[in-house]
Amino acid sequence: MTVAPKKGLGQHFLVDQNVSRKIVAQIKGHEDCSNILEIGPGMGAITKYLLEIPDTSLHVMEVDRDSVAYLQEHYPKLKDKIHQKNVLKTDFSAIFGENPFIMVGNFPYNISSQILSTCIKNRNQIPEIMGMFQKELVDRIMAPEGSKQYGVLNVLLQTYYDVEYCFTVEPTVFNPPPKVKSAVISCTRNERKTLPVDETLHEKIVKTCFSQRRKTIRNTLKSIVDVKKLEDHPLLSERPEKLSIEDFIELTRVVEGVG
Repeated sequence: MTVAPKKGLGQHFLVDQNVSRKIVAQIKGHEDCSNILEIGPGMGAITKYLLEIPDTSLHVMEVDRDSVAYLQEHYPKLKDKIHQKNVLKTDFSAIFGENPFIMVGNFPYNISSQILSTCIKNRNQIPEIMGMFQKELVDRIMAPEGSKQYGVLNVLLQTYYDVEYCFTVEPTVFNPPPKVKSAVISCTRNERKTLPVDETLHEKIVKTCFSQRRKTIRNTLKSIVDVKKLEDHPLLSERPEKLSIEDFIELTRVVEGVG
């Protein structure tokens, strides 16, 4: 039995075993986490090597019923650990309780930004994200402040995770080959377990600022705060792409100061 990749699901099956091994080798087991959740395993190109990691419990999540049937047939070790669910709509506590888990995958490119946003939302349960994304997205994620690619996902992800570029993957190792290059990154929770400001307000400020990135911060914040009450802070005259991760935290502190 084989599974035909489905364009509607954004499936590009990894067929190079050396790349699969290399991906799995990047997993750090950050904070001694022993649970792993693989997203979009397909026919198990990465799964087979994840199962070889000692002292870990592997669960996989797949929406494609053909892939689920394949995994059930070829990977009996995954009995009761194959979840036919959409990762964007999943309550992870139903699988892991309150225990932490590492998110791994050859992530579908059509929802990879949303997957990272889901990881950020569940950051206190996900100490590590390890996997493959479209290289264009990775370049945006890792873009430095001051660049045109610097934006919401970049700031929010790096607020809570240290992001490491692992290696580039060519289209030829997939079936079917995508029209773009891919890249593998490792994200591990940093020392900011909690922010010194309201985290919900912080996220709202980041998203609001980048929604009108041509405007200064002072003009952008008019929609959420009475800017006349803000102290005369130098950050207010900047545009959002000029602000560092720490600057956005400081900006939140300034806004909190007026209630």
